[in-house]
Amino acid sequence: MAPQNDLLNAFPPNLSEKLRPALKRISLERGERLHNPGDEIENLYFPLDCVLSITITMRDGTTAETGLVGKQEVIGVNAFMGGRETTQTTYIVQIPGSAMKIDAQILREEFDHNKELRAVMLRYTQALLAQISQTTACNSLHKIDQRLARWLLEVHSRVETDELELTQEFMADMLGVRRAGVTQTAQKLQERKLIHYNRGHIHILDQPGLEAFACECFHTVKDEYKRLLGAPDKKVS
Repeated sequence: MAPQNDLLNAFPPNLSEKLRPALKRISLERGERLHNPGDEIENLYFPLDCVLSITITMRDGTTAETGLVGKQEVIGVNAFMGGRETTQTTYIVQIPGSAMKIDAQILREEFDHNKELRAVMLRYTQALLAQISQTTACNSLHKIDQRLARWLLEVHSRVETDELELTQEFMADMLGVRRAGVTQTAQKLQERKLIHYNRGHIHILDQPGLEAFACECFHTVKDEYKRLLGAPDKKVS
């Protein structure tokens, strides 16, 4: 079965047919920037099998992830939420793959006139805000080993494989910590036989064990997504 996007599937059938000609399937490469601070948001992206990050870069160049977007989500919602520009955030491809791209103006016009679409997108925006809020609290209150476990689970839930291509440098940037901290924490998770890590390749060996080791944030956000969007509770075998 071809990869799909859960949020697109939640659109009313008549709207899906109407938008079909405007949706373009594209391939995205690791590290590709889809949006930079200060740019007007011209397109929205519905990931199919890729994972995208919403990041903030400080004046000293340090970076941290504030949101994660995958096959059940869309990136660029502020394009029709009253602000077409973002002054702080960057959208970057974390795991390469495919996405459906649509002109922001087309979806913005439908959002203004289609009550069903508006209801879906407002529920999604609430879920995204819950994720961003929980991530902020997690980064402030929880230990790095719990945070890394939670972050790996977040990525894992958005792809169809236990194999993740993630470098220590990239993970450090996303978590807003030093690379040495990620190295030590990844080693700890490996010693517990929760993951196997080697040269930018992570194999999740024990998903239930990783969930037990992580903080409560992963399940808190997962439950909120399910409440608002009916997100499927899938496990990758």
